[in-house]
Amino acid sequence: MPEQHESNAIGSYANFIVVGHNAFEFVFDFGQLYLDKNPAHMHTRIVTTPVYAKAMLETMRASIERFEATHGLIPGPTESGQ
Repeated sequence: MPEQHESNAIGSYANFIVVGHNAFEFVFDFGQLYLDKNPAHMHTRIVTTPVYAKAMLETMRASIERFEATHGLIPGPTESGQ
């Protein structure tokens, strides 16, 4: 897959995600959740088709495999205490 760079893209930290779907689209809501704050502060929503949601899953899976090959296994959420 070709690497793309968008110079005007804005980065936001997220440690919390909510995923929903209907028959036509997937909705990914990203935010920040901290123990001393309730509820999570949601800041970004991505809406996409099921085809692109699946493509994103495969891209993330391949990226995680490359990361782990270089840096070691990433612990699961229950292993890292989150």
